[in-house]
Amino acid sequence: MVRDIRPEAVQPLVDGGSERAGSAAEVARNCRIVFTSLPGPAEVEEVALGPDGLLQGVRDDSLYVDLSSSNPNLIRRVATEFRLHGARVMDAPLIVGKEGIANRSVQVLASGDSAAYEEVKRLLDTFGDTVIYTGDLGTGTVIKLAHNLVRRGIGLAIGEGIVLGVKAGVDPQLLWDCMHWGLEVQLHQLVKTFSETVFKGNYEAPASFNIALSRKDVSLATDLGRQHNVPMPIAALVEQIMIQAVSRGWSDQSTASLFRLQEEAAGIEVRKRPK
Repeated sequence: MVRDIRPEAVQPLVDGGSERAGSAAEVARNCRIVFTSLPGPAEVEEVALGPDGLLQGVRDDSLYVDLSSSNPNLIRRVATEFRLHGARVMDAPLIVGKEGIANRSVQVLASGDSAAYEEVKRLLDTFGDTVIYTGDLGTGTVIKLAHNLVRRGIGLAIGEGIVLGVKAGVDPQLLWDCMHWGLEVQLHQLVKTFSETVFKGNYEAPASFNIALSRKDVSLATDLGRQHNVPMPIAALVEQIMIQAVSRGWSDQSTASLFRLQEEAAGIEVRKRPK
């Protein structure tokens, strides 16, 4: 059974044999396991808890799985309401891979009751090539939000660098080809840095390329930006963070030590937990 406020969105499913529901409550009354994929928290709250929402039709054996990019506190509140009716709730947001959803290139971040996860995993496997159980309810959503933040931030930083290079006279395709190669190397190095340095707090390990040299490189880039009147707010912030690290006496440490400043600001140490 399927439901969407836009009838045309589910028409292909109806044409394939699915039954169209008149409300979310009708779906919940007729389906023990219900999935939703919605634009954001407001829609999740409306569909789950609003008039004619899922809560109005859940049974004591119902299992509701939300795939949306939403708010972890909201899904926990939804779970509290559903629990009063004997129903269970999971969040399972998606990270889409290179080949896209249509090709099942999807990582599913499922969190909530472990027994519910085991029950629903076979369904998650039908559209996700990688399904990961992340633990307590809401942790899947936390991972998705952190991932989205990093992904968008990287995109903006790349855009800043490309605009700088093009305005300074470099062919955009040539610039991107060269930058793309370097970014792949950097990503590989970051994976190693986090596992061997950050997660172990091993910030004072010998550095092959230290903060002083990195600051020099960033300063040269911001100088070039000033010469060509290119706004570079991300680069400026990176430079200021590096100056903080230098003022701490960390010039000879690796750039991984910059992460310590964020740890201190948030009052937490990011360390690998024992299994």
